[in-house]
Amino acid sequence: MFEAAAARLAADPPDLGGVPGRLPDAAITADGLGADEAFARMRELLAGTTAIDHPRYMAFIPSAGTPAAALADLLISAFAVYGGSWLEAAGAVQAENEALRWLADLAGFPPDAGGCFVPGGTHGNLSALHAARERARAGGTPATRVAVGAEVHSSVRSMLRLMDTGTVEVPGGRLTGPALRRALDADSEGVFAVAATGGTTNLGQIDDLAGVADVCRERGLWMHVDGAYGLAALCAPSVRARFAGIELADSFIVDPHKWLFAPFDSCALVYREPRFGRAAHRQHASYLESLYADDEAFNPSDYGVHLTRRPRGLPFWFSLAVHGTDAYREAVERTLALTRAAAAEIRARPELELLCEPELSVLAFRRHGWEPADYDRWATDLRRSGTAFVLPTSVGGETVARIAIVNPATTLEDVKVILAAASNRKSTDYGG
Repeated sequence: MFEAAAARLAADPPDLGGVPGRLPDAAITADGLGADEAFARMRELLAGTTAIDHPRYMAFIPSAGTPAAALADLLISAFAVYGGSWLEAAGAVQAENEALRWLADLAGFPPDAGGCFVPGGTHGNLSALHAARERARAGGTPATRVAVGAEVHSSVRSMLRLMDTGTVEVPGGRLTGPALRRALDADSEGVFAVAATGGTTNLGQIDDLAGVADVCRERGLWMHVDGAYGLAALCAPSVRARFAGIELADSFIVDPHKWLFAPFDSCALVYREPRFGRAAHRQHASYLESLYADDEAFNPSDYGVHLTRRPRGLPFWFSLAVHGTDAYREAVERTLALTRAAAAEIRARPELELLCEPELSVLAFRRHGWEPADYDRWATDLRRSGTAFVLPTSVGGETVARIAIVNPATTLEDVKVILAAASNRKSTDYGG
């Protein structure tokens, strides 16, 4: 397994995969298969998975973890690290907090800001909005609804249903301060928070965070920013100004497993005032009280919807420690520059049309003359040929092509292969 892991980390690029062959027979038996046969079966299973870190994987929001982060992840399991409490994992928690501090500083949060790492953006959004509701309830305010924009991530809506919490829907694509104010003037009963977005998944668009912050401060509402994908770009000077207002939020999330080169799964949840997270999430039981004997101890289990937890921020911290924050800045800037070059390439092809100028690293474009089935065939042929992994999406009810770039190893030539497949090549012409 060590040899296989080393070989996979050294592959440049790895096989794209994603086209499963015959899956192996059932492996769980009364007598066991033994290590060799079980490992052979595991290799067969892994051969049927997709390499999300492949330079031509540009569907959903890709991931491109560093080898340093992957090796740190391996050690966490080997050392049986429980990351829920300071008592049991002070060193790991300190490292995670250092990584959180870097993110909090990028956002302009105060020195006492903090939080924890949770499995993904869904858990991060749930944890933050639950803390917001508990703060409102503690203040005697009815807390039954959250204001959201049309492009809020599906995980926010899902978690609000889980919380049995309704929404105030703010019309329009991008959530803006004026639109939010109009919506709340018309109906603000029970609203305790606003969920803004720092880079939508579909198009990479950033809400009017400064305008939203003004409204939240006027009305005493919790401002949460879902930046699972986009807030990684806080480290990039070329686009940092687009996030103006993030420094006024009460909480935000960003997933290192997306654009910050960590392995799955990892979401950084940061509170402006961590005490609200602790008040909402700390669990009490006779066997847990020893964890709270030291008032200065920082227990990550107190800040999210979890008790048992893996120290998910440790691989991210290790990669930051190995490469330095300048390298992270340069890597994100590289993908942003590539996105701008790819947009120019789309504009140069008369058969393609860019839907909107990219704000971050997502591009959506239409192929003139195509129906929805054509987009599906384009994506399927690229995937089955092992050339690239892309998927169409829908914008305003129209099926279009979409690519997302977060991997610094992706080149303009990689993008051109995908665009050529949409422009004028037959599926049999795809190649690399």
